[in-house]
Amino acid sequence: MPEESSLQSSNVLDEYSAQTIPVHVDLDVKQTVLELSEAEALLRTARSIALGPCTCRQTEQNCDAPIDTCLNLDATADLAVEEIEGFRYVNVEIALDVLRASHKAGLVHLAFRRPGTKVTEFCSCCSCCCWFLTRLGKAADPEALSPSTFVASHRVDRCIACGACVSKCAFGAWQCPEEGAKPELDRSKCMGCGVCVTACPSGAIAFDPRAKD
Repeated sequence: MPEESSLQSSNVLDEYSAQTIPVHVDLDVKQTVLELSEAEALLRTARSIALGPCTCRQTEQNCDAPIDTCLNLDATADLAVEEIEGFRYVNVEIALDVLRASHKAGLVHLAFRRPGTKVTEFCSCCSCCCWFLTRLGKAADPEALSPSTFVASHRVDRCIACGACVSKCAFGAWQCPEEGAKPELDRSKCMGCGVCVTACPSGAIAFDPRAKD
């Protein structure tokens, strides 16, 4: 009986073949911070758009920021609707409304960018739930990790010292030296998300193109 069992096991194993599975594959994908107008342009040129929930905020539940903020475009949108629960097609007007509402709430638009290809998915993230955004804010050189197109510029003469930029910035780029004083900008920490630009009531913050090496 043991010999028969051994023979059956051998026959079963003969049906399988060995395959090499690569484990050290460089996908070369970067997360990129998008400014509001860049994200809007992507939505306007998309063939199809899918909207779905932010997994980070759904899981962590550390804030009351909007949940439905993840936007997928074109073929990535089709795949998301087909395979990911909660994703559905929306028109460009709805997508733009969602994007602007999340921007007003102080969320940062993070996109996945592959060299030589257009962005087809991005979400609006918060530093209290999003793992990557939290680490990005603590990085010594965040620009090296997540390249962005713009960097903020402080028009000190227009500043009314309201502190909106300090409270909105997810990266700690804005700091107030003392109560009632005008805030100071550390451009090395600025990721160019534009949340402070939108939040400033006096137009004291502008955007400069980020210099590229």
